[in-house]
Amino acid sequence: MLILALGVLAVASPLVAGRWPATLLLRRWRWPVLIWGALAAQIVIIEFDALHGAAPVLHILTYVAALAFLWLNRAVPGALVVGAGALSNGLTIALNGGVLPARAGAVEAAGIDPGSDFANSAVVDDAVLPWLGDVFAWPEPLPLANTFSVGDVLIIVGVAIAAWSGSARLGRSAPDVNQGPGVAPNP
Repeated sequence: MLILALGVLAVASPLVAGRWPATLLLRRWRWPVLIWGALAAQIVIIEFDALHGAAPVLHILTYVAALAFLWLNRAVPGALVVGAGALSNGLTIALNGGVLPARAGAVEAAGIDPGSDFANSAVVDDAVLPWLGDVFAWPEPLPLANTFSVGDVLIIVGVAIAAWSGSARLGRSAPDVNQGPGVAPNP
C-alpha cells in the first residue's frame, strides 16, 4: 500500500507547482489491459490471499505483464526507469520462489507480523540477490508502515519523471500527448 500511495503522490506532484500532469493522464497507452490486469491480480493475490498454491507463480506473471506494458510504452519518459525497478523486483521475486526477500531488521522496524499467508515480501533464508529485496523500512508508527526495495524506489522515481516530463502550467493547453518527437501538432 505504501508504494501505491507514493505512486499516486508522484503522479499528483506537479499539481503542487501549479502544473498538470497532462501527458501522463491523457496519453493513449498501448495495451493498458496489461498493467491494469497485473495490478488487479496483485491486489487479489496479496491483499485477499487468494489463489493459495498458485500465488507465487501468478505473482511472477504480474511482473511479466507489467514489463510487457512498459516495453510497449517505452517512449514515455520514465517508463524505462519504472521498467528497471519492475525488472529488479520481478527477477528477485522469480529467483526466490515467488517472494521478494526482506531484511529481518526492516520487517521488524515496519512492524510487519510474518504470518502463514502468502506474502509478496518475507524474510527468506539463503535469499538470492538479497540486496535487491525489501531492505528499507518505512517504520512504525508512521502511516502505511512497510518495507521497500531499490526496485520500488526506481518505480516511484520513474512515475515522477513521467508525471513531470509532460506537465503543463494549469490553464495552458497541454501538448498533444500522442505525437512523436519532431511531429508538428495538429491544427
